[in-house]
Amino acid sequence: MGSTIAAGLLQAVFIIILAPLVSGLIKKTKAVLQTRRGPGVFQMYFDLYKYMQKESVVSEHTSWIFRVTPVIYLSSIVAAAMLIPVVFLSGMNFTGDIILIIYLFGLGRFFLTLAGLDAGSAFGGMASSREVSVASIAEPAMMLSLFTVALMAGTSNLAGMLASLGQASSATLIPAHLLAFVGFFIVAVAETGRIPVDNPDTHLELTMIHEGMLLEYSGKPLAVLSLGASIKQLLMLSLLANIFFPWGMAAEFSFVSLAISTGLYLAKIFFLGMAMAVIETSFAKMRLFKVPDLIMGSFFLGLLGLVSNLLLRG
Repeated sequence: MGSTIAAGLLQAVFIIILAPLVSGLIKKTKAVLQTRRGPGVFQMYFDLYKYMQKESVVSEHTSWIFRVTPVIYLSSIVAAAMLIPVVFLSGMNFTGDIILIIYLFGLGRFFLTLAGLDAGSAFGGMASSREVSVASIAEPAMMLSLFTVALMAGTSNLAGMLASLGQASSATLIPAHLLAFVGFFIVAVAETGRIPVDNPDTHLELTMIHEGMLLEYSGKPLAVLSLGASIKQLLMLSLLANIFFPWGMAAEFSFVSLAISTGLYLAKIFFLGMAMAVIETSFAKMRLFKVPDLIMGSFFLGLLGLVSNLLLRG
């Protein structure tokens, strides 16, 4: 048990260190595609350090919810980082852990939307309302995509899913798997607040969703929330990479296998990150009233994947 917790903690530390670099890579790729110089790939590390040096200004109208939200948000995301297998199949996982991961994401979102309302600002409340509207469709779509893969693997344990899919190389080519991948990719775009659902780089308060809930934060709490959002983005990419491309995961704790697994993991993450940057550059932000149609499309793709899987199994 002690070694399992230690492995989960080491994995969480690895994710925390890597997350800002992935965010920087996406921003740099977007800048190159738009023929701009853009920030460096390590810029987010400097931004987090800058936020940590600044004083936090809190409105007198806020309650304890506003103050505890950064801690709860980051804690829930880090807890999910300990459960999702990244480079090693063993770790802190158990039957039904994909359900717990979805609820951990939901816990952080719940308190973040409350904090957006707690400050009493118009933009924060508007952003919280939009976040809940998007999440009410995105979460069921995420569940359908994950349950489709879980049904194929015969377990909801993430390590068991990855081991089963990794052994059956042809499983990634069947229609149910492809439909679940496309549906989950759309959900990942919505969950990470990226174009065409949201624009993480916008400065227009009327168009903000995720960033609008952070407008009242400054200093160390803003650094904590920014880091949490970056970690969540990396975790969504990790789920995409390891569930739908489950190749190269280390099954034994040895230096060679871990080195190969880490290299393959980084290659998959950087490829998916650059793919997101290409999508953001190729599409404009959708109108807010069109966003539910896009996410409903991912819901039906997951549903089709689940139904087709059941029909093939039958």
